[in-house]
Amino acid sequence: MGVENRKMIKILIVDDEKPICDLIDLNLSSAGYHCASVQDGLEAIDRIEQEKFDLILLDVMLPGADGYDIMEYIRPLGVPVIFITAKHEVKDRVKGLKLGADDYLVKPFDVVELVARVEAVLRRYNKTEQKLTAGDVVVDMEAHRVTKGGIQIELTNKEFGLLVLFVKNKNVALFRETLYEKVWEDAYYGDSRTLDLHVQRLRKKLGWEQCLVAVYKVGYRLEV
Repeated sequence: MGVENRKMIKILIVDDEKPICDLIDLNLSSAGYHCASVQDGLEAIDRIEQEKFDLILLDVMLPGADGYDIMEYIRPLGVPVIFITAKHEVKDRVKGLKLGADDYLVKPFDVVELVARVEAVLRRYNKTEQKLTAGDVVVDMEAHRVTKGGIQIELTNKEFGLLVLFVKNKNVALFRETLYEKVWEDAYYGDSRTLDLHVQRLRKKLGWEQCLVAVYKVGYRLEV
């Protein structure tokens, strides 16, 4: 989904911990989404009644009204919901899903996983497009094709996978471990030579020497 399309997607973050709200807001805003947040259950119900949202990220334990109560207000509206909570018990996840939640994310969560789950839910509701953009680079997910300035760029499967992660998480520092495990689908044991080589090739092919930067002791960040 291009940034301009994402700006049309409104996401409400409901969590009683403001630092959590701010962290989610920062990362989803960096990915191009328009976010609002509240820390109280009753205030959340007011916002939901007053404004139209495309997705709601909903904590369970809230003052005023808990997440399960809020689901009763959301369900008739047909708005997708991802429960975000520190609760680990299976029965709590099952209860949330039975009430109509589309997904369930347990704190602490990985930023990449959060964005991926948000996109997956939006895609199920046909609120996303199959094209991602970063500057003059366009990634066609369905056709598995990349163009820069209208010219097709040939990438390997691993380079394509890395590119998708970077474009979906613009301006977010991604750990080498996260990049390797997501793209290679294997455990990361600290040897980053293979990953670094693929990133270097991706930089060269896209002319991203200045914007795909290394982050000391972390990994890489696509600066847009």
